[in-house]
Amino acid sequence: MESMNDTARGINRQEMFAEVQEVIDFLQQSYREHRPVHEVESGLWGWMLQLGRRLLGAFFGLYGDGDQGQVLVLVLGDGRQVRRLEEPQSRSYQSPFGAFDLTRVVYGSREGQKIAAIPFDESLQLPKSKFSYLLQDWSQALEVQMPFAQVSATLERILGFKQSVHSLQRSQRAAAQEVAAFWQAQPVPPPAEEGALVVCTADGKGVPMRGLAPQTCPGAGSTQKGVRPGTKKMALLGAVYTINPFPRTPQEVLNALFGEPRQAPEPASSRPKPCVKRVRACLQRDEADATAPQTRTIFSWMAREVAQRNPGEEKPVVVLMDGQESLWNAAAEHLPGTEVTEILDLLHATSYLWEAAHLFHPKASPEASRFVRTQTQRMLSGHIATVIRSLRRQATGHSLKGKRLEDLQRICGYFANNVHRMAYDQYLAHGFPIASGVIEGACRCVVKDRMERSGMRWVIDGAQAMLGLRSIQMSGLWDEFIQFRIQRECQRLYPFSAANDDGFPLPIAA
Repeated sequence: MESMNDTARGINRQEMFAEVQEVIDFLQQSYREHRPVHEVESGLWGWMLQLGRRLLGAFFGLYGDGDQGQVLVLVLGDGRQVRRLEEPQSRSYQSPFGAFDLTRVVYGSREGQKIAAIPFDESLQLPKSKFSYLLQDWSQALEVQMPFAQVSATLERILGFKQSVHSLQRSQRAAAQEVAAFWQAQPVPPPAEEGALVVCTADGKGVPMRGLAPQTCPGAGSTQKGVRPGTKKMALLGAVYTINPFPRTPQEVLNALFGEPRQAPEPASSRPKPCVKRVRACLQRDEADATAPQTRTIFSWMAREVAQRNPGEEKPVVVLMDGQESLWNAAAEHLPGTEVTEILDLLHATSYLWEAAHLFHPKASPEASRFVRTQTQRMLSGHIATVIRSLRRQATGHSLKGKRLEDLQRICGYFANNVHRMAYDQYLAHGFPIASGVIEGACRCVVKDRMERSGMRWVIDGAQAMLGLRSIQMSGLWDEFIQFRIQRECQRLYPFSAANDDGFPLPIAA
């Protein structure tokens, strides 16, 4: 029998059962008419959305308008009393099941002043936005994968209502404000899930920027040019992970690089995989449009990760990057108390060898390939000085001049500046990684695959929001972030409820 209390509060069990019976009748009718399953699925989904909206509306009805009497005591320790204001207030709420207009009693000192408490909202932990947390989760999970307009069209096709691109962008930027706090709150991974080496790596990746309107210099009477459409700003990406050692010989690596068969094929399962890989990306500028803020953000985060995951400094720490000196300087600044092994990415080093080969031999020629193979073998064996001498001898032998000679000198300078990071024979013997595939993959997945699609242009704030959320998803922490963000927002919106053990303000009889 239907409860009188349920009827008064918005649940009519007879109506609910009648709606369920309609769904059953629809299925039976579909069977009798031999409808194809895709039509049944479509109809059933429509029924489920309608039923879900009715049930959610009934759930709201259980709370009425949130009236807790004439007076409330706010339980933040001061015992302050607030009164029920005369006029209730309405708010919109968009759930995956449809839109609702919720009318609620509000409490405050007096009309026109800031509202102190809304028991209905606090009881249900409603979001600040009109969009439900579940809908925000779905939308934002799609937004980090596909363009905003495509997200809007996809959800409209599934749920039957449209969200504007502007509202999706605004919601994403609001969520991204919690990214920094989320990384600060990350727990230390369980030791059993970690590898024996700690690896830090970083690299830059350009983000195409939207052109800015021209700005006039104050008092100068001249006009500064805005950012030219298509101009890129360099974002900085960092990754920290642990991995078990994987000792190899220079010959094994050489065979892998040049596609030569191994004498003993290496089982795919024998190569260790990165453990608890965390990736973070940042696009920030200071007033002078310098990159110091993003460098500080990424490298201080990396330093904190290393300190948390290697507190006793028992594990070897490897910093693996390309030859950009500013990145090495930042690593030295932020990891000063840590014994680190600096390693120049082998693939970047070999790219310089290919460039040198084409100064002496035609591109795609067997001679160029043999040249690079010979020099790479020397490099992997730890004979960097021999490589440099060989390049300079060949420059003399080929009588390089002008631009070709300048290029050769630049290549030799690159190797000379990084020679202390190129002891590859020792790194291989210790089982250290020597190629930065993790950060290269992050640059591709975080930036290129989402932010460099045809015609895409970004502003700083939008790009930073996308980079922050996409990094969290790539790190496998999306669900944790969503829960963290909801908890933080509810603590801000409902401080009185958060402070109360019972979860709600305490009413005092009128």
